[in-house]
Amino acid sequence: MFERKTQPILPAKHWRVRVAYSALVALIIIVLSLGLGTVGYRVFGQLGWIDALLNASMILTGMGPVDRMETDAGKLFATFYAIFSGVAFLGTTGILVAPWAHRLLHRFHADLDETE
Repeated sequence: MFERKTQPILPAKHWRVRVAYSALVALIIIVLSLGLGTVGYRVFGQLGWIDALLNASMILTGMGPVDRMETDAGKLFATFYAIFSGVAFLGTTGILVAPWAHRLLHRFHADLDETE
């Protein structure tokens, strides 16, 4: 997906497409994760749709739960969803930062090659 260090830096127009693609992938992950959490809290936590959405979004963003889970199934779901959300958050952040970091490092490497 990214150019190798021996290749020239990607033109700005193509790089912006890469950034937009990364943002789209991150958005899809967030929407799917939020949907999974909402349905899970609705089914296992026996919450209404709005409360389930609120809990899922709060866990996904790292803020913490809003409602207490009363059933064992709800508690188990909340546990696994919290772990999943941490991984999803870090993964999504990596996807969003990757084009920027790669361009910076690629440009830095290109500058080193010019000085030799």
